[in-house]
Amino acid sequence: MITGPPKSPGLTSPSLRVPAEWEPVQAIWLAWPHNPETWPGHFELIPQRFAAFVRAAAMFTNVRLIGAPELRDQARQAGVDFDELPQVRWVDIPTNDCWIRDYGPTFVFQPNGQHQAIDWGFNSWGGKYPPWNLDNAATALIIDHAASENGNWNRVEGGLCLEGGALEWDGSGRLLTTTECLITDTRNPTLTKDQAIERLQQRCGAREVVWLDGGALEGDDTDGHIDQLARFIDPSNIVVAVSSDPADPNHDGLEANYEQLCRWGTETSPNVTIHRLPTPPPRYIDGTRVPESYCNFLRVGPQALLIPEFGDKACDAQAAELLKSLAKQGTPDIQFATVNCREMIWGLGALHCASCNEPAVASA
Repeated sequence: MITGPPKSPGLTSPSLRVPAEWEPVQAIWLAWPHNPETWPGHFELIPQRFAAFVRAAAMFTNVRLIGAPELRDQARQAGVDFDELPQVRWVDIPTNDCWIRDYGPTFVFQPNGQHQAIDWGFNSWGGKYPPWNLDNAATALIIDHAASENGNWNRVEGGLCLEGGALEWDGSGRLLTTTECLITDTRNPTLTKDQAIERLQQRCGAREVVWLDGGALEGDDTDGHIDQLARFIDPSNIVVAVSSDPADPNHDGLEANYEQLCRWGTETSPNVTIHRLPTPPPRYIDGTRVPESYCNFLRVGPQALLIPEFGDKACDAQAAELLKSLAKQGTPDIQFATVNCREMIWGLGALHCASCNEPAVASA
């Protein structure tokens, strides 16, 4: 289903806008992993893998790494050398979990320079993994710290329970999302789509909303976050997760997402070309399928793209080739790095899920 907010003056050039992730970035926020229950039975390699992720992001921008004070030494022992990486700063903000994309703020530009950081309500993907009190409280602390470093971030309550991984913006007010991550009794009881659109318009300047409801990934516990399904590469190109195997339970739903976006791409303005981004073959850990998707890449402003790898050499190479080719069309000098997510995905997330982009204020 494709809808947009009611027509009113200024909607074609919204006064508010969420900057795209390829715009200049001030910092990437990460949260140090410390909860073994996020990776049951397989936590031992996670600190090492996450330290490699921190170092990869730090090659291209500032990194703000949050966690309880006692975790700082754990990060150092795992490979985050704060002396050799001055661009990485530890910020004492305790958390329940590391998926900062979902409880972190949505940064919104205003033309008057009094920019906003939206603090949405967070309840651990519809109450799935208590407790979540520290994650929900971390958002305001992140905003306060960002404002103290760079100014011009005013905290605004979002008035909705939602996760950042459920929102994919193109920088001009076009938004991709899914119904099952927003219009649900476990997050926003009684909320209608029209009410959700109105709130996203008021808080973020949304001018066009695409509800992508073909299907999610088997093993995904978010109810279908868009950052696993479809991502903007730039305003004219979107990559969509698809399965090359007709027998894959994901196949038909992902194909429906692709077909829906192809139709929308010819109707929206500017037009958008939709590209197929095949997922790896099904992989299971302890009998449970893991939701591997190359859509879970991390764009680090205009300077870099971090690409997840899952251990299937042919699929990893195919995905990297497509993402690099598309990214270079809009940013010829963009740089790339790959990050091993083979163990991280057992926590049911990858690079985008585990990060939050703070845009550079000067780019507004």
